Amino acid sequence: MASRDDPMFEITPQVLLKAYSCGIFPMAESADDPALYWIEPQQRGVLPLHEFHLPRRLLRTVRTTPWTVKVDSDYDRVIDGCAAPRIGRMSTWINTRIRALYRELFDLGACHTVEVWNGDELVGGLYGVALKSAFFGESMFSTERDASKIALVHLTARLIRGGFSLLDTQFVTEHLRQFGTIELDRAAFQAELEKALNHDANFFALPRNATGAEVAAIISSDR
Repeated sequence: MASRDDPMFEITPQVLLKAYSCGIFPMAESADDPALYWIEPQQRGVLPLHEFHLPRRLLRTVRTTPWTVKVDSDYDRVIDGCAAPRIGRMSTWINTRIRALYRELFDLGACHTVEVWNGDELVGGLYGVALKSAFFGESMFSTERDASKIALVHLTARLIRGGFSLLDTQFVTEHLRQFGTIELDRAAFQAELEKALNHDANFFALPRNATGAEVAAIISSDR
């Protein structure tokens, strides 16, 4: 289900967080369209944190990669990466209003990035919104093999350590399905969301400079 907003209506960070608490999130038709659409899918993608499937090859990569994983160090470059054209998708739903809104949430500490760096080059990452013990994944990107996967593994470990109970992926893709993402109908998702909003969590319970070995150990011990 989607409804179009008035592009002249000011959506504040508080309005946006209220929408998330109701299970609704915004998207734009394209980068050039000033309007936003409020989305409430009939089927919602959810990645059960304690059933996260970490393939053996990726586990080795997470442990041994020379790349550096950072948290909340460069919002603008992460958004640029998520909005960039890619194979099979030449347009983006991230418009100017989306960029500005989530920047405000980032400044308030409600939006977070997980970034994978090869030296000074950002090669992958993701961003999303944390609200109580729910994390709403918005978008991810990768310019090098496995970079976005590494970011997702680091995010999952961070959420587990921080006491989060819900990782919302919005939709299910083949990329996300390999990690155990499932679909919930709207009523089931709302029930999980309500439970998540009744508990606090800490995105920084895991230090910002957590290593791949530490992250892998958290997920492995959570089995």
